[in-house]
Amino acid sequence: MSSPDISPVSPKRYIVWQTRNDIDMTDPQQRRWYIEQVLSHGLSEDIAELDWDEIRTLLPDLNLPEDVRRLWRAYFEEI
Repeated sequence: MSSPDISPVSPKRYIVWQTRNDIDMTDPQQRRWYIEQVLSHGLSEDIAELDWDEIRTLLPDLNLPEDVRRLWRAYFEEI
């Protein structure tokens, strides 16, 4: 569980293939979109780099596949 990274992120191609641009992590919309992409397409080491408190806060509003959403809801209910 990392603290939020506020620098631009160059996304890994297997996570984000829609853009070749860096993601501005200071922009709330870009940051939220990036978190959605990592949760949906990232590997465990990618997810581990996210701020899990932020995931918990944003979870109700994230656009995630239902199985991914259920997994995270269950996870946060357990801790």
